[in-house]
Amino acid sequence: MEHILIPAARAAALKKAIAAIEKRMKCKITIENKNDVIIDGEPYSEYTTRNIVQAIARGFQLNTALKLLNEDYFFESIDVGDIASNKVKKKRMIARIIGTDGKAKIYMEEVSGASIEIYGDTISLIGNIDEIRIAKAGINILLDGGKHSTAYAVMEKERRKLKSV
Repeated sequence: MEHILIPAARAAALKKAIAAIEKRMKCKITIENKNDVIIDGEPYSEYTTRNIVQAIARGFQLNTALKLLNEDYFFESIDVGDIASNKVKKKRMIARIIGTDGKAKIYMEEVSGASIEIYGDTISLIGNIDEIRIAKAGINILLDGGKHSTAYAVMEKERRKLKSV
């Protein structure tokens, strides 16, 4: 049995998805006290369901979260609050990942192939191992204060290397 706390604001999105997740995963999902999620099932199903629930809690739509049913796809989160020394810096770092009108985030998704969601202080990714590695390379450069052009160039180089193999 797994217990997960999710943001109360995302509980409504999870409630809509519970039936679809339970059907695919053969797990029982219940939400108690607005944001305490309980998953009950076989260990592998619980683990995968936990990742799907966490993805929805971090802002992903159900169809994107369900990519985690494929063994080649992973979910990963970066907590900007752990990196930034204060609220102003944290806000600036997240804004750099989003970019003007969301263009930076969209471009990083296109180049890497990973899905990226920003919710609160977290940047979350869903993709295969290579897609996540490429996206994180760009994200880490931006979080460290590097230029967008540098981040994009590194991501594009990694993508070309991957395609040439």
